[in-house]
Amino acid sequence: MQPHYENTFVTTIGVLMTAIDQILDLKARMGQSIVGQQDVIGRLIIGILANGNLLIEGLPGLAKTRAVKSMAKNLDAKFSRIQFTPDLLPSDVTGSDVYSQTEKGGVFRFDPGPIFANIVLADEINRAPAKVQAALLEAMEERQVTVGRTTHQMEPLFCVMATQNPIEQEGTYPLPEAQMDRFLMHVSVKYPPVEDEVEVIRMVRAEEISAHEEHQLGKAKAEKPQAISQQVVFDARREIGQIHVSDAMDRYIADLVHATRSPDGLGNNLSRWIEIGSSPRASLALDKAGRAHAWMAGRDYFDPVDIRAIAPDVFRHRLTLSFEAQGDGVTPDQVVQEILTQVALP
Repeated sequence: MQPHYENTFVTTIGVLMTAIDQILDLKARMGQSIVGQQDVIGRLIIGILANGNLLIEGLPGLAKTRAVKSMAKNLDAKFSRIQFTPDLLPSDVTGSDVYSQTEKGGVFRFDPGPIFANIVLADEINRAPAKVQAALLEAMEERQVTVGRTTHQMEPLFCVMATQNPIEQEGTYPLPEAQMDRFLMHVSVKYPPVEDEVEVIRMVRAEEISAHEEHQLGKAKAEKPQAISQQVVFDARREIGQIHVSDAMDRYIADLVHATRSPDGLGNNLSRWIEIGSSPRASLALDKAGRAHAWMAGRDYFDPVDIRAIAPDVFRHRLTLSFEAQGDGVTPDQVVQEILTQVALP
């Protein structure tokens, strides 16, 4: 059954568009500047619809930063980018109180840092030390930042989209488990197939030629489509909140998460592979991200298909594998697939 959406918008050419139309338009626009990686684009949109933070992991050059920038460019939202480095300070992220002179004398005023934006790109987040991670943690979880004795609230639309290179890369710091758990999903970006890489070469070449013509020949820039309003995101969230979830689906979510904590009854492999299971945040993430996935598919009900689609991204960073599993080269994704196989469908 197709859902009925009450919130509609009129474009500049007079076409009536619902919230789902606008969000799918955002996905299409992002796809114009990102070759392949459709799953990554979809997860970025689910993240902002589910009001969560995302961790995007992949080797350098796989368009992680470009994907986040593409989303911010097409939304009517304030965007900031923080390049994480080993010498970064907490105040470089949150901002600080600055002493200044006024007619009434010296006063301290708060100078906001780059964390005060709607979409914050924390680029190469695992290259900064623990104190910086702790400063970011309050903003991610509490949607506020405390500097000195004053607490500053974040904007209603606030999302941290962090990129990281694999931990085995030189010059990186493993993120604390508590911070990893605050990410709604952990999205893994893989190398593109050869056909997509050919398209990447051609697309970047065309962009360079276009930029050169605009600069050297004074060629007028093509008119950009109007940015999508933040209100579209809020309306989409309200509609996602009305997605029907049956009692059986609630139990299925709980059973999957419980299986990560008590795998003994699900076969020898899982009991050998899992050292520490997932927290209750995994249940909440499966529910929120799964409902957003269903909504984007045009359904007004939650289905096991949605759970199975987003389960690897929800569990990937919440499972601590045993030394035996690591020694055998078992990945979190293999563990998740085994759990999905062993736990009965509702």
